[in-house]
Amino acid sequence: MSHLRIDGERLLGRLRALGGIGRDGDGRLVRLAASDADRAGRDAVAGWMREAGLEVMLDRIGNLFGVWDPGASDAAPLMLGSHIDTVIDAGIYDGCYGVLGGLEVVQTLREAGVAPARPIVVGAFTNEEGVRYAPDMMGSLVFAGGLGVEAALATVGTDGTVLGEELARIGHAGPHEPGFLRPHAYLELHVEQGPVLEREGVPIGAVENLQGISWQRVTIEGEANHAGTTPMSMRRDAGQAAARVVTFLRDRVSRSNAPTVATVGCMVFEPNAINVIPSRAVFTVDLRDPDEARLLAEEVALARYLEELAAAEGVAITVERLARFQPVTFDPSIVRAIEAAAAAHGLRCRRMTSGAGHDAQMMARVCPAAMIFVPSAGGISHNPREHTGLADLVAGANVLLDVARELAGAPG
Repeated sequence: MSHLRIDGERLLGRLRALGGIGRDGDGRLVRLAASDADRAGRDAVAGWMREAGLEVMLDRIGNLFGVWDPGASDAAPLMLGSHIDTVIDAGIYDGCYGVLGGLEVVQTLREAGVAPARPIVVGAFTNEEGVRYAPDMMGSLVFAGGLGVEAALATVGTDGTVLGEELARIGHAGPHEPGFLRPHAYLELHVEQGPVLEREGVPIGAVENLQGISWQRVTIEGEANHAGTTPMSMRRDAGQAAARVVTFLRDRVSRSNAPTVATVGCMVFEPNAINVIPSRAVFTVDLRDPDEARLLAEEVALARYLEELAAAEGVAITVERLARFQPVTFDPSIVRAIEAAAAAHGLRCRRMTSGAGHDAQMMARVCPAAMIFVPSAGGISHNPREHTGLADLVAGANVLLDVARELAGAPG
């Protein structure tokens, strides 16, 4: 086991400092992609990268990289990273821990005079959360060749802005083509965002696979009418039909022994009046499963139910696909290296599936990849109460350090 240890107070200090950037008037952390708050966060991270002796580089989609190449090697680099954009009213760890943990690893190695055989790159990918621009994980998806850069830059946000114009406005539209760095491997450190590790008292998760994700937007068209005078049997109620979809999904998943999850996260009625039968309902469906065949089966089941529902309720239903990502299996050798590093530190470790999407799933398209999880207090994330204790943060970063040292061919 390496005798090197990361500087936990420095890591926590940077997490707190970054967590203070992007607070709105109500004190909420809101650092949406390509916003002024995102620029401030990016500038802070770029500054820390330069302080650590890294060369800062940007590609055209705004992915931010800090490159350390002590031997001026031609070898493909090891990449560590995640993202720093947030949801609305966020916690301070999601994504940021992976970027700043990666930076801490490089700084620890540099300060110890350890020179790896291949470069190490710390990456912060653009628009991982997908709150302002869709799809999520956009920067890593473009980097991996899954979405054209011109199409991504032309994306119109929820506020009517254009991503490419906003990246240029904040000064983070870089000159390099996405994918200009071809990693030897990619490793992402992240808080779990779920309850499993804390519940089981396990400090390290070796993430071996990641769920497939299906996002759809469903629109139901009915007929507005008086809420008091229209008999229930004579209604074309878009709201009632939408509610039936919600209960269908809940009942179907609850009856299954599979790990499938289904969520209706957004719903809007029109005309949205207390005494008017809804003429229109628009809502989202988020389906996830680590098995592609099961995910496909759930999509088919939903499509069939929507057909039956339209006939039964006398409504018209249309579906728009928002995003679709297949399940990902991470590199077994890196997963084993995570387990070995945890054991060398005397830390319990369990293999696990990620229920959330991460940049690592996109990077797995172009190089061996895996993830390290640490516990989230109460399983809470995407929430200002998101928290991971210092001991767990340090433990995860030290495991990252040892695995990165191995993958980068560093002596010792």
